[in-house]
Amino acid sequence: MKSKKWLGNLYLLIAAFLWGSTFVAQAENAVGPFTYVAARSYVGALVLIPVIAVLDGWRKRQGTYRRPDKAYRKMLLVGGVLCGTVLFAASTLQQGGMALGTDPGKAGFITAMYILIVPILGLFFKQRVALRHWICVALAVLGLFMLCMTAGLTEFSLAALFSADTLAGLSVQACDLLVMGCAVVYSVHILLLDHYSPKVDPVRLSQIQFLVTAILSTVAALIFEQPTWQGIVHSAIPILYAGVLSSGVAYTLQAVAQRYADPTVASVLMSLESAFAVLSAIVFYAITTGDPKLPTGYEWLGILLMFAAIMISQWPQKSCKKDLKNS
Repeated sequence: MKSKKWLGNLYLLIAAFLWGSTFVAQAENAVGPFTYVAARSYVGALVLIPVIAVLDGWRKRQGTYRRPDKAYRKMLLVGGVLCGTVLFAASTLQQGGMALGTDPGKAGFITAMYILIVPILGLFFKQRVALRHWICVALAVLGLFMLCMTAGLTEFSLAALFSADTLAGLSVQACDLLVMGCAVVYSVHILLLDHYSPKVDPVRLSQIQFLVTAILSTVAALIFEQPTWQGIVHSAIPILYAGVLSSGVAYTLQAVAQRYADPTVASVLMSLESAFAVLSAIVFYAITTGDPKLPTGYEWLGILLMFAAIMISQWPQKSCKKDLKNS
């Protein structure tokens, strides 16, 4: 069981890296947000067709394949529809908040507050959260603050970090409430996966989730945007990158990983998306422009704090208890 938990954590780290690197691809696309989400979701659903076929074939050869009964199919469908609807709602709330004026850095910071919301919501479902996990959450939140809320700060000091201008960025505007809603809804998504992933095939669950998200995004795009095939073709590379890796691979890895990972630890691991976004941008700009746009001291500190949170969250429980007794 321990090996499966470590494997699940590794999957979540890979997913966080893929989501982080997708920010660069997303910045290069030339279509509306709903069109972009719809296109990448359709690609993600299509990519999983051969994966499901290969996995079914392997199970048949191993003699472990079981034809799903009516109750199983119902649970799979309900789980996929719920996860897909919630994922679409989270994306819509985030895009709406940013369209109305929420700064991208602030939006990233608020959205990642699911690392606080997940364990709080878990308490209502009688999920106990260890003290070290709360410590990890606090470190990750501080790291996210350094990464997302220090844009424009050149002086590396506590006075600059907690200046009136910096703290003013934390003030809540009307548009920020939509992004806060995104954080709450995405927390629900994590808990839904925690509930359904152990009970159904996570790959099929992901495929249904993508189809639901794609259909709802298509309806929204037709209402609020004017999607064209020319724009989609022009943005084919970022759409394919996000569809195959961010949707098809990363979200499926999340669904598989949450069979074994604690939801609080999973939320901390996935919050590394912001750190990987910064590191991916360095590589991208170094290759394309020759200027890597290195992070500021605050951003490096934020990355270190987030990685520290991950390391502490993976510290063996017995060792933690022993250390506490000796202290």
